[in-house]
Amino acid sequence: MNEDQIFIWNRRESREEVEQVYGDAWIRWLYGTSMGQILTDQVLSKVYLSRLYGSYQSTRWSGRKVLPFIKKFKIPMQEFQKGPFQSFNDFFIRKFKAGARPFAQDAPDFPAFSEARYFAYEKIDAISRLPVKGSRLSASALMGGAERAQPFVGGPVLVARLCPTDYHRFHFPDDGEILESYSLPGHLHSVNPLALQYKEDIFATNERHVSLLQTRNFGKLAYIEVGALCVGKIVQTHSKNKEFRRGAQKGYFLFGGSTVIVLGEPGKWAPDLDLLNQTSQGRETLVRLGERIARRLL
Repeated sequence: MNEDQIFIWNRRESREEVEQVYGDAWIRWLYGTSMGQILTDQVLSKVYLSRLYGSYQSTRWSGRKVLPFIKKFKIPMQEFQKGPFQSFNDFFIRKFKAGARPFAQDAPDFPAFSEARYFAYEKIDAISRLPVKGSRLSASALMGGAERAQPFVGGPVLVARLCPTDYHRFHFPDDGEILESYSLPGHLHSVNPLALQYKEDIFATNERHVSLLQTRNFGKLAYIEVGALCVGKIVQTHSKNKEFRRGAQKGYFLFGGSTVIVLGEPGKWAPDLDLLNQTSQGRETLVRLGERIARRLL
């Protein structure tokens, strides 16, 4: 068994799967060798380089990669709106067909805001460990300051990792309004677990966009989009001056794997038990967009 394999739990199929990683050998070399780490820290993780690469993914020349990518990773295109895809980024931000991913509508049910691989925690303390060989997650580091993070200390956490093969739009889990929105500068390291094994502070040092949401059913949420290596851009499509509805699109990531992290206030809601159980085993749970992943407590 390869120790670098990534095992996930497919919730819908009720089975363990080995993730097919896009560029796995490249990621292992970049983060698992001294030469690769130097190259990544000093060159590849710089924002301008990922922006440049992301710009290429929006050219018509990049469109040649779409069909080989679909075939290699067995993308279920019958679930998505048809092209034509003029560039790889056009394909990357493809939309689901209407009705393909209904959102849980019962008020107490907290729906999945991304189609992704989830870790779930009942609470985040001053420092909480992620079960990925020593990686760390702290509310103050994620949000750019202890004062902003204070309402969420001791509250639940959901970490959604999106692979390059995934649907890359992210959504609101409930009705509400945006109280505050800001960006935090940083590098753009890979968020793949293979990279997290070697560099524990990626979530807190990568470029991030933070939104404080006031929701109808789940109190305040800190909604954090984390950029990653080769992510061209984090795009916000919902106006911060408008109220939002459950299931509405908040934005999307251009090319690259990415992560969305949601922090909650203590005692407001709790992640579903199956996600917590898988997390305790160090295994992410693959969840479809809109499925229930947590439940209101009050």
